[in-house]
Amino acid sequence: MSRSRARISLLLVWLAALAGAAAATEDPEVGSSMDPIAEGYVKLVLAVGQHDEDYVDAYYGPPAWRPAPGAARRDLDALRREADTLIERLGPTPPRDELLALRHEYLTRQLRAVDARLRMLQGERLSFDEESRALYDAVAPTHQASDFEEVLRQLDRRLPGDGPLIGRYEAYKRAFIIPKEKLDAVFTVAIDACRSRTRAHIELPADEQFTVEYVTGEPWSGYNWYQGDNTSLIQINADLPIYIDRALNLACHEGYPGHHVYNVLLEEHFVRRRGWMEFTVYPLFSPQSLIAEGTANFGIEVAFPAEERPAFERDRLFPIAGLDGARAQEYYEISRLVEGLSYAGNEAARRYLGGAMTREEAVAWLERYAMTPHDRAEQRVRFMERYRSYVINYNLGEDLVRAYVESRGGTPDQPERRWAAFAALISSPRLPSGLGPLIERPN
Repeated sequence: MSRSRARISLLLVWLAALAGAAAATEDPEVGSSMDPIAEGYVKLVLAVGQHDEDYVDAYYGPPAWRPAPGAARRDLDALRREADTLIERLGPTPPRDELLALRHEYLTRQLRAVDARLRMLQGERLSFDEESRALYDAVAPTHQASDFEEVLRQLDRRLPGDGPLIGRYEAYKRAFIIPKEKLDAVFTVAIDACRSRTRAHIELPADEQFTVEYVTGEPWSGYNWYQGDNTSLIQINADLPIYIDRALNLACHEGYPGHHVYNVLLEEHFVRRRGWMEFTVYPLFSPQSLIAEGTANFGIEVAFPAEERPAFERDRLFPIAGLDGARAQEYYEISRLVEGLSYAGNEAARRYLGGAMTREEAVAWLERYAMTPHDRAEQRVRFMERYRSYVINYNLGEDLVRAYVESRGGTPDQPERRWAAFAALISSPRLPSGLGPLIERPN
């Protein structure tokens, strides 16, 4: 399909997704009645950020709405009362118009998550699942060690050598480390490829852009800091070795069609066109994060389907990194097996944060069942300690987004419909409760 036809298809899916079967017309009076509540929500999130340095991930609204530098922090009880008041003002009944109903649901769920985070800041202890339900509108499935054994047996057959499986895996992957002096060149090509594939299917503002920085000392591997005005700062953690597959993963996840595109589209569709100011702030510990992380992870597969990716990296990225491209197919077959262990990381977090594992046992679990080398396992545990149940947003989020997109015809054999359904999702205020029946819904 040509680019113009793809964009027409995207527009039709987008309109159908928002208008619904009844093709309802948005009522501007109903929409504007939520504007004061949206302003209160933004100011509330910014006030919570004074208590929690990780809370406000991005803000590009009016500078005057920020608490003044050095201003006294507001009492947590008062902030909770304000959250309750805003929820009461929204009321329990959403508007009949589908888009406005999504806005109502968005503000309601986000405000409930604000209250949950405030309760946690007051010292309330929630179980792992209670916390993820309260903050992210979803609960990840529980797994036992036996659930991962078949994947480990397959890896045992595939990885050469003797001794512990994790040691053999580490030895195998050393051949695929990007030399530090070639990191930037590899990332540049990866980003350009992700951008060109995304722009072929999604209309983006002409001035959208981001810059890349390499940093150290962080518990994450990459981070997108959205600045507003269609601009992002993307930071890549260069503390640990970066394997060849991480270049494309990070370029897609943090950039195109991931976090950067998601934020650009929300700003374009809702802040600029409609004046919905709630989208000028992004509270990290909120349902929005499951959508953000889930679409960023699934976007890798949308941009580079499994049958295309090994050939692209073999021909484009392996040579720049100075790696043996003849081993690309084998490398991705093993990598896909390891992806089958993704939920082992959730289980480590659930058990460690719940007190069923010590820190050392969590590291050992990640080495054994998630095939995570020791230094990266230590890094992942530091991430869990800081961000807690946030870990579910990556794998559960990806699975929920995939199911949602495919339920709308975006199956692997229908790439244009896949792009269209994906783009419609990241251009909407839809939250986890609206993705489908695969999550445990809050009461």
